[in-house]
Amino acid sequence: MERGDFTSLAKDYIHRTGYSARVLGAIAAYIGAFREGFTVADVGAGTGKLTENLCELGLRGYAVEPNDAMRGEAIRQGTTTERFRWAAGTAERTGLSDRCADWVLMASSFHWTKPELSLPEFHRVLRPGGFFTALWNPRDLESSELHKRIEARIHDLVPGITRVSSGSGKYTQGIEKTLMSTGHFDRLVFLEAPHQELMTKERYLGAWRSVNDIQAQAGPERFAKILDAIAEEIRDLDVVAVPYKTRAWIVQAK
Repeated sequence: MERGDFTSLAKDYIHRTGYSARVLGAIAAYIGAFREGFTVADVGAGTGKLTENLCELGLRGYAVEPNDAMRGEAIRQGTTTERFRWAAGTAERTGLSDRCADWVLMASSFHWTKPELSLPEFHRVLRPGGFFTALWNPRDLESSELHKRIEARIHDLVPGITRVSSGSGKYTQGIEKTLMSTGHFDRLVFLEAPHQELMTKERYLGAWRSVNDIQAQAGPERFAKILDAIAEEIRDLDVVAVPYKTRAWIVQAK
């Protein structure tokens, strides 16, 4: 498996959690999203985890995803297709029309883009004064001894492993400068809030099976050992309480 190739992971994405309703609701209120004709573009939408959250807010628009398997899984699930039109495209070339959206978002995916190309593309897609939000949903490791133990076991099994998809401080360092780097956006705002998801053991292991960067570095044999180690850690639990911290950076088009 290669980093960034999510083709074989699409069916396991259903086990992942969505984003903080408090954070998304606060952003939507701040940017005036609850008005007639407001249009959203979820770029790098995957199988629609964020798209589902946006539907719950009553919003409509476009969901853009480059991977056929991920996009196909979202359409098969059908939970977002009434309010969002799904299409193939990338952050650098969304395929969307000029000035067709009021709010562009990338959830747990902006780190895969080339900002020097994606930010101008988002500016093109946005109506004057529109907003772009980059957000992530990292586990809040410091609040859970269980998850600190699991993370330690992963590093023991794959020494030197590096994570590319986490939204924790280490991996979003300098994002404020990046978001301003092309001169298309300003008025940066940052929001963060914790939330917790209660998962069955089966769903929790399924969520781990959807993690690309670990599998790409560990390889099949070591990744199987990682899953066994996680299963051992949660063996005696009825449900797994997973702490998350949605972190969002919002900028406005000049």
